[in-house]
Amino acid sequence: MTLGKVYLVGAGPGDPKLITVRAADLLREADVVLYDRLVGGGILDLASESAEKVYVGRAVGDPTEHQNETNDMMLRYARTKECIVRLKGGDPMMFGRGGEEAEFLQRHNIKYEIVPGITSGMGSATYSGIPLTHRRYSSSVVFVTGHEDPEKDAEAVKWRRLAGSVDTIVVMMGLSRLDTICSELVAGGMDADMPVAVIQNGTTPEHRTITGTLSDIALRVQREGIRPPANIIIGMVADLGKTMGWR
Repeated sequence: MTLGKVYLVGAGPGDPKLITVRAADLLREADVVLYDRLVGGGILDLASESAEKVYVGRAVGDPTEHQNETNDMMLRYARTKECIVRLKGGDPMMFGRGGEEAEFLQRHNIKYEIVPGITSGMGSATYSGIPLTHRRYSSSVVFVTGHEDPEKDAEAVKWRRLAGSVDTIVVMMGLSRLDTICSELVAGGMDADMPVAVIQNGTTPEHRTITGTLSDIALRVQREGIRPPANIIIGMVADLGKTMGWR
């Protein structure tokens, strides 16, 4: 039996113009597109009309076995189709379960290729005029998930340790825990007046940035009605968007 090839493709942070040339080419060639929740319609429009488009997105609160269903779908299509695009928001290897899916495909002897994309944490910051590194303010940056696997025995992110070890913190999928994250960073020694930016729907027409400090950003976000998807930028660079914001 001839098996098809699965492409784990990053769709970028939201703006269809930020997708890579390789990703666009594969979408035009795809027989099947298995796409996530944060992939915009403009990106799906790049796929041919004949391509089968299957939504496999997972929202917070969905059953954990959802990933197993997606894995089985990739395997099933690989046995009947030639070009299968597994399309993920941002970059497939940055909190996108790309590593898990690549391991699954490898175990089942399915050919695969991984196509990187601009991760939302980086794209949304750039569209807000926030440099994640800056010679005066930030020589280090860390990307952290604010929503860990609920099946873990304990939280892996040590927020208090991060407070004194890195200049810029990019938190992805952490809006619902913003108040706790800020409190933990302050408890770890970070100044309560440290600038914070929260970016909703980054790089899309609905792009919106709210700024504040560790002490008040949670209240500001609540007051302004900010909802996911959103990224959180913590550090001195978060203030630069006020003067460097180009959109």
